[in-house]
Amino acid sequence: MLKTTIEHVTQISFLPRLFPVNVYLVEENDGLTLIDAGMSFSQKGILQAASAIGKPITRIVLTHAHGDHVGALDGLKKELPDASVYISQRDALLLKGNAELLPGEQQTPIRGGIPKNITTVPDVLLSGGDSIGSLKAIASPGHTPGHMAFLDERSGILIAGDAWLTRGGLAVSGMLNPLFPFPALATWSKEHSLQSATSLTALKPAVLAVGHGKMLTNPTASMQQAVTQAESAFRRNTK
Repeated sequence: MLKTTIEHVTQISFLPRLFPVNVYLVEENDGLTLIDAGMSFSQKGILQAASAIGKPITRIVLTHAHGDHVGALDGLKKELPDASVYISQRDALLLKGNAELLPGEQQTPIRGGIPKNITTVPDVLLSGGDSIGSLKAIASPGHTPGHMAFLDERSGILIAGDAWLTRGGLAVSGMLNPLFPFPALATWSKEHSLQSATSLTALKPAVLAVGHGKMLTNPTASMQQAVTQAESAFRRNTK
């Protein structure tokens, strides 16, 4: 486990050298907001990291419902029964194990590890623009239909889940990275991913924090370049 703190945000990276899976603790006046719940073995490290900060986890916010982002959710909720759980209204269905597509959605199968046995029921269903403490929820569909990113409006740190990847090089979700191909293979819609990546780049974040890989400071120029690369690659693949 590796911890990195920038401003009010602490990244906790599990298996950082092999298969980095990141969760984030965001410090607020009334406690901590946990973004994503990692894998089942992440629970102990998350609780230890919160204890080291010295504040309780009062909110658990999920970027999306893939298994490597919700694996410790049930265990954490058992330990933290008063913590409110947040997820997008769309990915709440995935959290239940329902991978059916909705009318009007791109009819491409939802990929990745859809959880089968999560029992936690979300307390709040998010929409883009909602506020959770200092965080602003930003709809960023593509990796999953209901994927969300979260911008800390105090510091400009963008916690982007799997909308972006930094492991093996900065890339848009859906852009195959030979050094770490798994997020691309688990992406539902490249078209929506590209649109979301473009929107997130326009925010000009001070720091880009992702589900897999290290945090990236002053990322805007690199994000713009990665969007251009994805546009070209996706265009070639549709010809």
